[in-house]
Order: sequence, then structure tokens, then C-alpha cells
Amino acid sequence: MASVDPEPVTYCDQRIFYDDRSMDLVNDIVAIRFPTPAPGSVTPADLYFDACEQAERLRADEAQNLQAASDSLEADPLLLALEDARTRKAAADAEIRLLLAYGREFHGTRPYRLEPLSQASGLTISGIRTAYGPNEIQQVVHAVHRGPNRRTTTAPTEQAHDH
Repeated sequence: MASVDPEPVTYCDQRIFYDDRSMDLVNDIVAIRFPTPAPGSVTPADLYFDACEQAERLRADEAQNLQAASDSLEADPLLLALEDARTRKAAADAEIRLLLAYGREFHGTRPYRLEPLSQASGLTISGIRTAYGPNEIQQVVHAVHRGPNRRTTTAPTEQAHDH
């Protein structure tokens, strides 16, 4: 049975052909990481080509950085990209913990309710309660330059003075 090549797809004035022989690992990785927008996905529509140009600039910069890192470290670009994604994920998880600490401990006299925080963060209600601790509270104190508002929470600097 003869294989049939799928029709090429056109996005952002580029013709992308499905041809395994022309696969370039670094360019494929950055295409996955920074996809060009599909027609009709940008609002307002007249900014579509600007969004395409931005994606192409990001791709070019990332391809250059990834290739340079791969060459200098003598490492596989895919493994480097996976490690980078894992690092970004850990940073996002840390940011979520800080935002939860802020919402529960620093936001006025009434903390954010658990249900909307649960929905927005993707955590369970019990997960919200255990997602942050004194370390995250201290980081929020440092970021917002004030202590927590909740009576149930003692500012980390006050805890240190109590002992």
C-alpha cells in the first residue's frame, strides 16, 4: 500500500510539509514550544500577522539558544528542552503556592474562600490548606513588605522572636 502524504498546512504564510526526511530536531522542539497561532485565533484579527511574527522571533531565539546549549554541553536538545520544561513547571508550582498563601493569609480581613482558589489553582480544597507553609508566607512577606492579616497566622519574623 502506497503512503499518502497529508495536505500541507498553511499558517502565518508558511507552508509546513509533512516529510519525515526533513525533520530538524531543534526546529521541531521550538515549533512545539512556540506554536504559531491558527487563523482566526487572534483577537483582534488584524493582529494575527503580528502574533505570527512574534512566534517566529521566539522560535528563532530559542532555536539559537537551544542549539548553543546542546553544542556546549554536548547534550541532546530534546532532553535539554524537557529539563527546561520541568524547571518552568516547578517555578509555576512555586508561584501557585505563593499566590495561595497571599490569598489565604494576606488578603484583607477575610481570606479568599477555598472553593474558588481550588477551582483556579487546580488543587483540591484540602490541597489548598497544605500547599503552602511558613516558607511561602515568609516569601510573600518579603514580596509585599507587610505581614499576614489573618489572626491564625503569625508572621514568620514574629515567630522567630517568640522562641
